[in-house]
Amino acid sequence: MVRWMAMAALALVSAGAFAQVPMPKGKWISLFNGKNLDGWTPKIKGCAFGEDPLKTFRVENGVLKVSFDNYTQFDNRFGHLFYKTPFTHYILRVEYRFVGDQCPGGPGWAFRNSGAMLHCQDPRTMRKDQDFPVCIEAQFLGGDGTHDRTTLNVCTPGTHIVMDGKLVTQHCSNSKSKTYHGDQWVVAEMEVHGSGKIIHRVNGETVLEYEQAQYDEGDGDAAKLIKDGKKLIEGGYISLQSESHGIEFRKVEIKLLEK
Repeated sequence: MVRWMAMAALALVSAGAFAQVPMPKGKWISLFNGKNLDGWTPKIKGCAFGEDPLKTFRVENGVLKVSFDNYTQFDNRFGHLFYKTPFTHYILRVEYRFVGDQCPGGPGWAFRNSGAMLHCQDPRTMRKDQDFPVCIEAQFLGGDGTHDRTTLNVCTPGTHIVMDGKLVTQHCSNSKSKTYHGDQWVVAEMEVHGSGKIIHRVNGETVLEYEQAQYDEGDGDAAKLIKDGKKLIEGGYISLQSESHGIEFRKVEIKLLEK
């Protein structure tokens, strides 16, 4: 049965359609078991799907870690850890914190920068040297101890969104969250209604809303995903990001919603 469900999910994605994964609706379900990466697969730039030679993603002491202690230089090896099945209508809740120093060679903008990627393309369709999946990114940012810096912003690799009735084509848009300095734990929630509204919440407070996630036909990777002229994105995979600064996740949970 498990094998059939995985095959069915892949068939739906390959066909450009999405159906809600068979899980109980209205209940929080843990996607991370606290022991290992069962159900999760890495995709690191320059590596084949499933390869993580420097063990960027690992589980230690019950925490899912994004670590760069085996790197000497970051060398733009952006990475993403994908959950095994796609979703359409749901609330994704993660508890995260940034830790340690940035990996040498990481870009300045990636200091205390990570994210949860929503509506991702099937990772098996990504180019080997592709930096980011085509997706909607709920961007996690940590403060530097001095300056204001919002978290749970939205970024749009290969995509556009609609906000306040207007098409937004700039790459990132800020939320109205406060700044979270240091290594404190933060609770992030992303409520996703297919191609409809997406809501970001930080520690229970709504900080950003937008809708109509859609493929950017001017982006080469996104253009390949447009079928029969349909640009609205109904669903996709979720992933957690490695972007040169260490981050830990102690919870990754999902609640499926009715359409």
